[in-house]
Formats: sequence, C-alpha cells, structure tokens
Amino acid sequence: MHDGSARPIEILMVEDNPSDIRLTIEAFRDAKVRNNLHVAYTGDEAMEFLRREGAHQGAPRPDLILLDLNLPGKSGSEVLEEIKGDPELKRIPVIVLTTSDNEMDIQRAYDLHANAYITKPVDLDKFIGIAEAVEDFWLSVAKLPAR
Repeated sequence: MHDGSARPIEILMVEDNPSDIRLTIEAFRDAKVRNNLHVAYTGDEAMEFLRREGAHQGAPRPDLILLDLNLPGKSGSEVLEEIKGDPELKRIPVIVLTTSDNEMDIQRAYDLHANAYITKPVDLDKFIGIAEAVEDFWLSVAKLPAR
C-alpha cells in the first residue's frame, strides 16, 4: 500500500460533461490514495495536455487517463489511437469511461489498446461506486509505470 509520503497519482480525465466531472471529483476526493485530477474538456485539449503544449506547458505526465469516447472535435477513439501510437505516451493506462455500451465501440477501444472499458451508469450511487472501484484497483492494486 501507499504511505502518506508517496507522491500523488496524476490523473487526466478527458470529459466534456460537467456533471460527470463533478461526480468523479467527488468520488476521488475521499480516495485512499492522494491524487491530482486534471480535466481536459476536448480531445484536442487532452493531446495538448499530454504533449505539454500551449496552456499546458507545465502539465504533469498523467499516471492514468480516464477517457470519454463522445467528445467535441477529436473523438475519444482518435485520442486513444494517438496516445497508444506515441512512444512517449503509450505506457500510460487508459480507461475508457463512456455512456456507450455499443459492442463495436468496445471492440474498437480494445483494438486501440485501451486498458479497460467501463460504461457509465446513469445512477449517481453506481457512478460513484465505479469511480471508487477504479480508484481501488488502478491506484491501490495495480502497479503503474514510472513517469
């Protein structure tokens, strides 16, 4: 387990829905592991953050990415494809967290090397439960690659 002196886990959430962002922030606020949750509202902004371009020049490298597929402009699938095709970024685990339970979206995400695919529930308590499960597994159990 992590101790209090461990550095915080850097999480990039790529999401354009303010309600889902707020719920995720809430769920991670009480997390057992210290974390910094950063938000990119579009696919283009996510890539700027990851490449430390423009307004994101001082951005930390994320340890984990939560990626919605339905984004304005560049889609989540395009972002996933860019991340996994980039030698500097491809080791960062990407969890697709989206409303789609379409089998083709699921297949495409895994074809593009997503590390997990989770369908967002509409129920508030279930959404918080999923965020807590992500936190439990990815931040407490799984070993993340060094930055």
